[in-house]
Amino acid sequence: MNIHVNGVNYHVEVIGSGEPLLLLHGFTGDCTTWNAVVQFLNKRYQCILIDILGHGKTECPKAAERYQIELVAHDIKDILFQLKINKIKVLGYSMGGRLALTFATCFPDMVSMLLLESASPGLKTEEARIERRHQDERLAKRIIEEGIESFVDYWTDIPLFKTQKRLDKARIEQIRWQRLQNNPLGLANSLIGMGTGSMPSLWRKLSTLEMPVYLITGSLDEKFCLIAKEMQKWIPNARHETILDAGHAIHVEDSRKFGTIIEEFLSNK
Repeated sequence: MNIHVNGVNYHVEVIGSGEPLLLLHGFTGDCTTWNAVVQFLNKRYQCILIDILGHGKTECPKAAERYQIELVAHDIKDILFQLKINKIKVLGYSMGGRLALTFATCFPDMVSMLLLESASPGLKTEEARIERRHQDERLAKRIIEEGIESFVDYWTDIPLFKTQKRLDKARIEQIRWQRLQNNPLGLANSLIGMGTGSMPSLWRKLSTLEMPVYLITGSLDEKFCLIAKEMQKWIPNARHETILDAGHAIHVEDSRKFGTIIEEFLSNK
């Protein structure tokens, strides 16, 4: 379905019944990247899947400023209100994890549980954010100038996703095909407006989170394992789970194991 909020048509899917669970995909993803995980969850939970601004079937505004992560968090709040949902569990992966964390800090009364897969609260210093913004701006320019296919080939080959090369060829091609469906302008603007360098650092806000927070990382993704360990120190009610022999996108690499773990986390009241 399409839900119109704040001048933008968002593509939203609602699957299953029960307690509501919001799932937010990563950069270059869309709702379909959660399909295998939803199979484990839709009998007990009403899964709310949103194509994040600039991705999938959601509109792609021309102004990069519209993609600021706090504005997108407000969009999500308004989408949930249209669905008559006032309280929800939230699962976010990578960019979607940063968005989920932003949503939880902006609207803590709406989040009963927060599950973050390979996510971070942003960069700690302004110097690091400036450097990252420059990197993202160069990458965004590359997307526009060289086109979506060239970018997807480059993105697939970055070290962060090297563990996905172990997947079977059909799954690798499916992931590539899904990424190619994205609008290059939407991806470029997402990098500029919602990238790690553009989002405010949330490290100091971690201590204000009162809901249960589950941090999930793959053991082969050393960078995000270290980030999660540090986050756990600051969040009052946090648990960190490391999945052995998995990389950044655990739900893609081993959807069965990931779905089972998420179902276990969600059942903890």
